[in-house]
Amino acid sequence: MGLLDSVGWQGNIFKNGTWVAGGAGDYPVVEPATGATLGRMGHANARDVAEAGAHAAEAQKEWAALPHTARAAVLRRAGDLWQQHAGEISGWNVREVGAVPGMAGFALHVAAEECYEAASLPSRAIGELLPSEQPRLSIARRVPAGVVGVISPFNVPIILGIRSVAPALALGNAVILKPDPRTAVTGGTLMARIFEEAGLPAGLLHMLPGGADVGEAMVTDPNIRVISFTGSTPVGRRIGELAGKHLKRAHLELGGNSALLVLDDADVDAAVNLAAWGSFFHQGQICMTTGRHLVAARIYDEFVERLADKAGKLPVGNPATEQVALGPIIDAGQRDKIHGMVTASADQGAKVIAGGSYEQLFYRPTVLADVPLTAPAFAEEVFGPVAPVTRVSTVDEAVEFAGASEYGLSLGIVTRDVMRGLAVAEQIPTGIVHINDQTVNDEANAPFGGVRASGTGSRFGGAPANIDAFTETRWITLRGEPATYPF
Repeated sequence: MGLLDSVGWQGNIFKNGTWVAGGAGDYPVVEPATGATLGRMGHANARDVAEAGAHAAEAQKEWAALPHTARAAVLRRAGDLWQQHAGEISGWNVREVGAVPGMAGFALHVAAEECYEAASLPSRAIGELLPSEQPRLSIARRVPAGVVGVISPFNVPIILGIRSVAPALALGNAVILKPDPRTAVTGGTLMARIFEEAGLPAGLLHMLPGGADVGEAMVTDPNIRVISFTGSTPVGRRIGELAGKHLKRAHLELGGNSALLVLDDADVDAAVNLAAWGSFFHQGQICMTTGRHLVAARIYDEFVERLADKAGKLPVGNPATEQVALGPIIDAGQRDKIHGMVTASADQGAKVIAGGSYEQLFYRPTVLADVPLTAPAFAEEVFGPVAPVTRVSTVDEAVEFAGASEYGLSLGIVTRDVMRGLAVAEQIPTGIVHINDQTVNDEANAPFGGVRASGTGSRFGGAPANIDAFTETRWITLRGEPATYPF
């Protein structure tokens, strides 16, 4: 039996262990490739958040008190379930999100690994002994934060939700998840069902699709102590400001405009392969997408010609019915934003060497050459299948151009001299660096996050980052006899 068979998810949200109507009604789940309605999803409101927060705060106390082995067992079962239901989950990822099957399979692999990695957290050391001037035992102990609010985006909804949901639960917290309404089945309903089947007690995971009002209610709700947000930089700034006002921690993984530096000694064919994948994978709808190609003048013309040739041959279409490299853009608004940035960049002097056109929501992989540094496609995050290529005369110029962006998420450098590549990377502020690889990479046990306008650092991935993100530090002292004081 499938995860969604014989359960009342249609038109509902998941609150306190049951599928119930959302306070704001429901809405259609739309397949971007065809416009078909795949089902109906419940729409939450602020009252749903308040009720979920209260239930979660109560349920969390018993969950945190369980033996660490009990929490770990739930996470291991969840990891197994991602694999057992791979066909059903991948089908939704392809149809609701527009992911090609390879991307859908990768998301499932990461989801399972995130759960297995999280299953190791309950048995990790949760404190340390501290030296003290006094005759006492002094301890710094990690304790659960309480209730964690997770706000995830549309583009890679499984990975960008589970990487916070799994470790937060493993460390003894309850979670309220707000998936993007456009991909709430893949990024919310299926996740709730996975943990329900894994034996997670009721009240520990709530799934509340909704708009900005639901997100604001989560940030301001007194029961929710930590916010984990993945999304655009402008929204992240507002969430960070609001969380600060309410004295909450907000872990923010935001936008990017990641650069790929192709140095003068690079193998052109290898560099083009990396560049195409970095810019066109998942229609460019990834925060780490290669948004700027800075190519040494000696190989620039050859690089542009080969990248344009490759882009022109990549098939675009419905990933549910055709074997394609690129599926649809998520909706017309995002498509129009992409096309507007391409045309505005061309107006400023960029040359459209490949692509620059679309049919319905299918945008052709696009190569722009001689892109001015002020052009929107170079200076801003496009979030679409666009590869802006700019010529650089020296390595110092490449470093200057790469570091001039307000973003600092991921960086790729292509060179035959890896130590030279590392030396170049150390001059450019980013949270992630890949030598001889493109900018889009992810592993469950690796720290993930950006600097500058790309977020608040590595708050995802790996035990140290997850423990820091989803626990508080408590100071505890113990004496054999009561202390005495002068009065």
